[in-house]
Parts: sequence; structure tokens; C-alpha cells
Amino acid sequence: MLAYCGSAKEVFKQKKAHLVKIPTVGEYTAAGIVAGKNVLQRAEEELKFIEKYKITPLFFSDAEYPQRLKFCSDSPILLYYKGTANLNHSKIVSVVGSRKPSEYGKLITEDLVRDLKASGALILSGLAYGVDVLAHKSALDNGMQTVGVLAHGLDRMYPQAHDKTAKRMIEQGGLLTDFMSGTNPDAVNFPKRNRIVAGLCDALVVVESKHKGGSLITATIANSYNKDVFAFPGRAGDALAEGCNGLIKQNRAALIENAADLMHAMQWEENEIKNPKIKQIPLMLNISDEEKIIVDAFAEKKELHIDEICYATQLPISKVAALLLNLEFSNLIKSKPGKLYGYLG
Repeated sequence: MLAYCGSAKEVFKQKKAHLVKIPTVGEYTAAGIVAGKNVLQRAEEELKFIEKYKITPLFFSDAEYPQRLKFCSDSPILLYYKGTANLNHSKIVSVVGSRKPSEYGKLITEDLVRDLKASGALILSGLAYGVDVLAHKSALDNGMQTVGVLAHGLDRMYPQAHDKTAKRMIEQGGLLTDFMSGTNPDAVNFPKRNRIVAGLCDALVVVESKHKGGSLITATIANSYNKDVFAFPGRAGDALAEGCNGLIKQNRAALIENAADLMHAMQWEENEIKNPKIKQIPLMLNISDEEKIIVDAFAEKKELHIDEICYATQLPISKVAALLLNLEFSNLIKSKPGKLYGYLG
């Protein structure tokens, strides 16, 4: 609707006959917009709430909106955020797992997060019982930023037992949701929450999981977003290992045993080269105009995610992939883990 009408304001000025012609907008949605008095009144109430509690609304077109989510087909059009962390942090790791982890699961969660401090990563999770809250607490205790994605509005905390942790996170990270105030933590909201946990990260780690559960839903969503998914292996026959072992067996997650494995796979080692200078294209090398557009996208950053390249060049991903392959053959581009590409010219 934004694309067809130009702005949110213009959407509410359209006639129903125009709205129903927009792809995916049906009679019900169009009728609700035309008779939008109640919708706008609810928006006014939400504005008062976010102003009172100093909450930051992040609209899809805002510069501060998480860029990683913009490349997800079902990304939220509006987010509500309270915190200090940059949601466009250079490295974000989502840590998920069982709500009732074993002692081993608790230990590897704490060790993983603590050892990821060397990479400078921000830790993301869902502030649920078990692995989620352990990951948040470990990040806080190690002086790392951590963000919790909630399945309800910012006017409440669920579970209530994590209220103190949530307050610490606001000062050393943040709380994020796409649900308005007054929204209860209903069961249907958790899978919706999981898509943000999956979409906002560079790497998703599953610590422990049974053969079914929210962690596997999040991993499936991360796979669909082409995110790097990792899992800790477990003992054969152990119920809490079934989910992780299954992900690894099905090649839906890479096996890791510690943070060093993850950092190596993502090329986040501490000795990585900082800000290499981009050289000019060799004069003798002939590249097409479209390939030059790809190269020009690397003018400001040493490496780019394929989604960033698509966004910068406005070329379809299939075209970008083919051009990148040609540039690799010309030794101008190097592919890296995590759908990243570095310029070698």
C-alpha cells in the first residue's frame, strides 16, 4: 500500500475501489481503512503510551529500522523499542533453546555467550524461560549488549519472573516487539516473535531442543531467510538433543562445540583485517556496466551481505548472484560465510 499510494497518510485518503486493486489488499482490509476512525483513534492512544514511557517506534522506512529485517518477506512494518543498543549492530547472534535445559545446556549457553564477547557481538533472544534468559543474563554479566524480542506489548513483562533482567537489559541492550500495548502473550504471538529473532541476527545458535518446539520453529524461519544456523550436538537418545541432532543431520545447521567454532565459521576472529582500502579496478580488466555497479557498492564498506548489495544496486538477487560469480572468477570478489562478499581489487 505504501508503494502504491506513496505514504501512510495517502493510504487513508484512498477510496475503497482503489485500495482493492492493490495486490494482496482484499475487501476486508480496504473496508477497514476507509472506515478508519477506530484505527486512527487506537493509533492516538498508542502515541500517548510511547511518549509517556519514552518508547521508540521504528517504521519500515525509518533509517534506524533494523536493516536485516528489511530483507525478510514478512518483516514487521512497525516495531516498538526501548533500549540503548544499536539494532543495526555489526554482529548479532541469536541464542535459543529449551525452556528446561539440562545442566550441560546451561553451562554451554553461559560459556558460548561469554566467549562471544571477543567478537563484539550483540546477543539476541526471546527472554523466555531456560536458554533465552540464561543467554541474556550471561551477556549482562559479561558487559555485553543484549536485546530481548517480546511476544506482547511493552506495557507488561512475561514471564513476570524476568522483570529485573528486563530492566537491566533496557540499560545494556533493549526490549523489542512488533505488538502494540495491551497485547497479551498469547500462544499465537510466539511464532510471530520468533521471525524477528531469526531475521534480526547474522547467526542463530540452537543450544538444546526436543524434536519439537519454538527453537526449531525459529531455526526453520532462519533457514528460510538464508541465515547461518548453528547447533550444539547432544548425546544419542537424549530427548533434549533430538532437535539439535536433527538439524545437523538434515544439514539445516552447522555443528559447533564452542564460540570459537562459530567465530571461525563467520570469520569473526579477533585478528580479522580492519578497514582495508579499496583499490581501483585494474585497467586491463574488462567488466560489464552491471558488474561495475556491484563493485561500486563496496565503496564505503570492506564487505557486504548479498542483501545489502541487492539493496544498494536495486538489482534482483538472481542477477546479483550471477554477477558476483563472474566477479569471483575475475578475482575481484571473494565469497565468505554468512552470505558475505569482500572486494579484492
